[in-house]
Amino acid sequence: MAKSVKVAVVQEVSAVMQKEACIEKVRKLTKEAGDKGAKLVLFPEAFIPAYPRGLFFGTKVGSRSEEGKQDFARYWENSIAIPSEDANALGKIAKENSVYLVIGIVERESEFKGGTLYCTLLYFDPKGKLLGKHRKLKPTGSERLIWGEGDGSTLTVIDSLYGKIGGLICWENYMPLARTAIYSKGTDIYVAPTADARDSWQATLQHIALEGRCFVLSCNQYVTKDMYPKDLACYDELKSSPEILSRGGSAIIDPNGKYLAGPLFDKTGILYADLDLSLIPKTRFDFDVVGHYSRPDVFQLIIDERKKDSTTRIKENKEEK
Repeated sequence: MAKSVKVAVVQEVSAVMQKEACIEKVRKLTKEAGDKGAKLVLFPEAFIPAYPRGLFFGTKVGSRSEEGKQDFARYWENSIAIPSEDANALGKIAKENSVYLVIGIVERESEFKGGTLYCTLLYFDPKGKLLGKHRKLKPTGSERLIWGEGDGSTLTVIDSLYGKIGGLICWENYMPLARTAIYSKGTDIYVAPTADARDSWQATLQHIALEGRCFVLSCNQYVTKDMYPKDLACYDELKSSPEILSRGGSAIIDPNGKYLAGPLFDKTGILYADLDLSLIPKTRFDFDVVGHYSRPDVFQLIIDERKKDSTTRIKENKEEK
């Protein structure tokens, strides 16, 4: 494993519900980070095609409006299937810049099985290969209206030249058992893309760094109301929202809980830091949450990593998903 790595965290706003424009932003910003020497580049939660903060898609208890359905259809059309040409384009960006690219997207099934979307994190290597993905296990609050739940089959941690990279999305990071599942795979660089811009989120990031004795990269968007397209059918839903919808708060933290960059608030930008990977074994000397500081004789976590599907078809003594 290399002794150090330069990483970049991109705090930028999506081109809301405009997939192609989002991909162009990824291309431009990844090149900027790569040109400055970054070998790992992280983008925010649901960057393509957007985290639709402030919208409620025409819903009330007991009803959904036609305008809301229209905007959801637009959101669905601008989501990304895996595999697809859109995913290939992201892989090409990683390859062109020789970086590990970790990016939040909204995913739909590659073979149409319904309208369900997933909040997903993709991991590309410097050769452009998709090494894995993670689907958000538990969308929060009204996110459950637009996103389904992932399963244990995508609790992904990848091997890289700079150690193991893995993580969770936004408030999944408040789930102790989910964090433990990620730690148990030996995560060295923990990614936590988010939509939470509150000051309290920073305490969460420092806690994860100290608990997992890992580097933590968290990435959010800086979003103002005027960044939304005016032709959204439910645009008027934003009227009661503040002008600044998300302050950002992206940050890079070392295994001792020390800030290496950020938190960045109230503007867009790219944070950079050089990670001294020798800190990982040093900090785990006195605390290893899934090793010598665990008590498997008292506490055990069972993780079901089987892929779940809504149907199982049995044909000629064969099970078919």
